[in-house]
Amino acid sequence: MQGKVYASNRKAFHDYHILEQVEAGLALHGTEVKSVRAGRVNLRDAYARVQGGEMWLMNAHVAPYDQGNRWNHEPLRPRKLLLHRTEILRLSGEAQKAGGTLVPLSLYDKRGNIKVELGIAKGKRQYDKRESIAKRDAQRDVDRALREHERDR
Repeated sequence: MQGKVYASNRKAFHDYHILEQVEAGLALHGTEVKSVRAGRVNLRDAYARVQGGEMWLMNAHVAPYDQGNRWNHEPLRPRKLLLHRTEILRLSGEAQKAGGTLVPLSLYDKRGNIKVELGIAKGKRQYDKRESIAKRDAQRDVDRALREHERDR
């Protein structure tokens, strides 16, 4: 059950095969929470990595809060992901085994808390991307033909 989606990483589904999805909490400062709730966050180049037994969200851009004055946050700072130790070990092992990475897929609200949906991702080759686009276009054509057929009845 997820509430309002603040940001989604649609490019991740284009660039990667998503093997598994996991929900994680996110440790944020006060001005970051306000900025995220205003929808001023970008996950496009973000990824997760394990450092010192903890999982960190790297390269996620949270714009500075307009009324944040001197207590404002650094936009690209690493942010700690809140996961159990066993889950951290399992995810990092799965990502390495698959030859992939951990990519944030979306940032959303769940009962007042801001959560991140992480995906264990394996990179797509160029021909895989073209194949995905071709499948999507074919499905769109089929749906359009069905709608036109129903309308003509």
